[in-house]
Amino acid sequence: MPRRLMFVQLKTGYNTDRGPSWIGWVDFSKTWSTAYFHGRTLRRAAGMSDANFYDVQTDEKFWVSGPKRDRTDTRYGPSNAEVEPDAVETYHAFLEGVALPGRENG
Repeated sequence: MPRRLMFVQLKTGYNTDRGPSWIGWVDFSKTWSTAYFHGRTLRRAAGMSDANFYDVQTDEKFWVSGPKRDRTDTRYGPSNAEVEPDAVETYHAFLEGVALPGRENG
C-alpha cells in the first residue's frame, strides 16, 4: 500500500479553510482512490467544490494533498496544520529541500 506524507484538512462544519488540518502519513489503496488516515477510510470523489475525499462512515469532507514547502497548504486561510509526531523529521527535511519519500523523481 503506497504511503505518502500529506496535508489533510477537515472541511465539513467549517468556513472555507478554517477546519483542523494535519501533516501526516496517509496510506492509499493500490488505485489511489481510497486513503486511510486517523483510523478513517476516505474515498476520492469528484464534483465537490472544496474537497476531494469524503469519509465513508460519516460523509465528512476532506481536502488531501501534498504539503507545500512555503506552507501555503490552505487556499484562503492561514495554515496552522498540526504535524503528526511520526512525520516531524520527514516534514522538516522536506521544508529544507529534501524530496518527499515516494516522490524522489517528481
